[in-house]
Amino acid sequence: VSVVVGKKTLFLFNLNDPDNPIDLKFQQPYGSIVTYRWYGDGYIMIGFSRGCFVVISTHIREIGQEIFQAHNHKDNLSSIAISQSLNKAASCGDNCIKIHDLSDLREMYAIISLDDENKGVDQLAWTDDGQLLAVSTRRGSLHVFLTKLPILGDACSTRIAYLTSLLEVTIANHVERELPVTVSVEVEPNFVAIGVYHLAVGMNNRAWFYALGENNVKKLKDVEYLGTVASMHLNSDYAAALFEGKVQLHMIESEGLDAQEERETRLFPADDDKYRILCHALTSDFLIYGTDTGVIHYFYIEDWQHVNEYRHPVSVRKIFPDPNGTRLAFIDDKSDGFVYCPVNDRLYEIPNFSPTIKGILWENWPMDKGVFIAFDDDKVYTYVFHKNAIQGSKIILAGGTEVPFSHKPLLLYNGELTCQTQSGKTNNIYLSTHSFLGNLKDFGPNELTQMLTQTLMLKRFSEAWEVCRLLNDQSGWNELAKACLHHMEVDFAIRVYRTFGNAGMVMSLEQIKGIEDHNLLAGHLAMFTSDFNLAQDLYLASSCPIAALEMRKDLQHWDSALQLARRLAPDQIPFISKEYAMQLEFMGDYINALAHYEKGITGNNKEHDEACLAGVAQMSIRMGDIRRGVNQAIKHPSRLLKRDCGAILESMKQFSEAAQLYEKGQYYDKAASVYIRCKNWAKVGELLPHVSSPKIHLQYAKAKEADGRYKEAVIAYEHAKQWDSVIRLYLDHLNNPEKAVNIVRETQSLDGAKMVARFFLQLGDYGSAIQFLVMSKCNNEAFTLAQQHNKMEIYADIISSESTTNEDYQSIALYFEGEKKHFEAGKFFLLCGQYGRALKHFMKSPSTEDNLAIEMAIETV
Repeated sequence: VSVVVGKKTLFLFNLNDPDNPIDLKFQQPYGSIVTYRWYGDGYIMIGFSRGCFVVISTHIREIGQEIFQAHNHKDNLSSIAISQSLNKAASCGDNCIKIHDLSDLREMYAIISLDDENKGVDQLAWTDDGQLLAVSTRRGSLHVFLTKLPILGDACSTRIAYLTSLLEVTIANHVERELPVTVSVEVEPNFVAIGVYHLAVGMNNRAWFYALGENNVKKLKDVEYLGTVASMHLNSDYAAALFEGKVQLHMIESEGLDAQEERETRLFPADDDKYRILCHALTSDFLIYGTDTGVIHYFYIEDWQHVNEYRHPVSVRKIFPDPNGTRLAFIDDKSDGFVYCPVNDRLYEIPNFSPTIKGILWENWPMDKGVFIAFDDDKVYTYVFHKNAIQGSKIILAGGTEVPFSHKPLLLYNGELTCQTQSGKTNNIYLSTHSFLGNLKDFGPNELTQMLTQTLMLKRFSEAWEVCRLLNDQSGWNELAKACLHHMEVDFAIRVYRTFGNAGMVMSLEQIKGIEDHNLLAGHLAMFTSDFNLAQDLYLASSCPIAALEMRKDLQHWDSALQLARRLAPDQIPFISKEYAMQLEFMGDYINALAHYEKGITGNNKEHDEACLAGVAQMSIRMGDIRRGVNQAIKHPSRLLKRDCGAILESMKQFSEAAQLYEKGQYYDKAASVYIRCKNWAKVGELLPHVSSPKIHLQYAKAKEADGRYKEAVIAYEHAKQWDSVIRLYLDHLNNPEKAVNIVRETQSLDGAKMVARFFLQLGDYGSAIQFLVMSKCNNEAFTLAQQHNKMEIYADIISSESTTNEDYQSIALYFEGEKKHFEAGKFFLLCGQYGRALKHFMKSPSTEDNLAIEMAIETV
């Protein structure tokens, strides 16, 4: 309980604590207490006679402290008043009123001066809703001020009507640049509705209709309804008023028209329907209304009958049709938002829909038909309805825009939002999602990249093109091209791909751009964007479902292709099974590969069946069914299969079967090699005539030599071109030196010549030994041997027929010189170029009948 004591003290008495009353005294300069008001959570505002007002708190921690103090009036303060609904406080004194905002008392909201009141003002009071502020004066006057206007407004296409004073409505069309028209009305309206040619205002159960001329407004009539009108909508001919769960549809101007009587008015619902109508809207063709049973009805005015209805699980609270009436946004009783398309009876949920949303406005710009906004008290959310996307129709949230306090959106046109304010004016706000509508050249790359994202979300491809041109970036063009494909804008996509030189995509899109089947076209585009599962679903829903199978085959998705083939083309199953089996074989899944190879056998396609049987053979071997695999491979006409199966068996160490297959496939070298590994020399011997590999012949020869079968070994060594081994066997084991000598002469083998020389040396045939030592380039050994056994003449004969060095000739010459064989010494000194010594020896040589020494001496000179 609070009491003012002696106009100086404020006495606070707590009923719960009667023993501790509080006595609050204030500073002397404030003067005496004139009035005080409680407000909020235990706060008191006190007005003093000398123009001050003070705010104190009754909270224990803050008691005795001044929360706020202001000297509002120069001479005196006579009254204060608080409006909780407006959250405002007013004080009056001298001849003015000052209004503060309770959320921030330092902020002065308004100052109202009453210049005519020279005796000053007296008392002050608000209405409960805060709309009116009344002040009495000491002169006996009463002034009533309007503190806020009801925000009443409506829009029809780009024309808006809004309340600018309690008895004045303004009609404006900023888009068409028409001059605003003000209409004086007879009563303070509760609702305003604007149509193509009419304005309606009303309160309670009455409405006044005005005809809109080019420059003037003419009152037509007033209509009384059967209940208090909650809302009204107009089109060119009809008005629809909602009152007490019913809607009355009636003609606005029925006089002078040859209208049938039953078309003049109609009440919804009919008497036998038990539902209540909660919301309604009127387009040029339809009356649409939502009920508490969750049904949305479409009433076609031209045929004067219901043409469509949609049943929603819960009641429909508000509906908002787009300008054409082909899409309807609505909010249900759970505060969820949806868009309903009556054309195909489809419903789409609005994502991220705030439960505080008050209403929805559709874009009126003709090029942006799918854009709408949802608004609450603080923010506007921009949504886009993507109708022709390849994933199907859906709604996306494009972004949000903050709106100033107490702004109610009325009209959206090309990203510009016209809002109505409490002061009876309009204010235009540009949506943050449409920032690209400014001068693009003023922005940097980062801002342009964000704008590109905005334009693509809003499907503004022409603006996106300009942004990409300024960015001049490959990734930007790519984003634009992908968005065009996503929204099935094939011609624009071709233009974009052509711009940045993607010839492949241009050609692909040119081939499909004439397709009329929506699903087939969408399937192709989904495939181009690598969304293959979606492409398959779209193909299957199209007039050409086989395209799904062709796509999976091209992608080598054989498992999916097989499933599709069972439904669409059973005759293709064997061919797909074969391809799938090959893929499984490559992945190492031999069990399933075998099964699919078996399924692939047709019985009437020879080439294909042979490939499948080859697969069966290989997989059988890999699975351990070697007998079946080998038999299959032997029966199969392909040599390559026998080779491949042989290789598999060889890797599995199944040598005899591997060799058998190699032999059947006429891969004799491989067969012989494998037979050697399993020591089957008999088979190797059979195959040798067909074997070309020296390595195999060599292995066989070594094996035969080890067994003591030298004749067979010699033949094998000859095939292996191992001449040294052939010579060795002829000399050591077969005692056939003539053959060995012939081979040495034919092959000029140095090692062979050495072996033959050693053989002759053992036999004591020094001449032959010297000959083969020279042949093996062992001239020193040959010289030594000739010297030891006095066979120098033989050595000299042999070496003179060979290309020999001067040192060798000199050695022989010196030997003959020592032996006093002057003719031979002279001959070899001549050969090594020592002409003086040669001449000396020729001269010493005894004369013969043919005088050969003299001739040689002459030749030397």
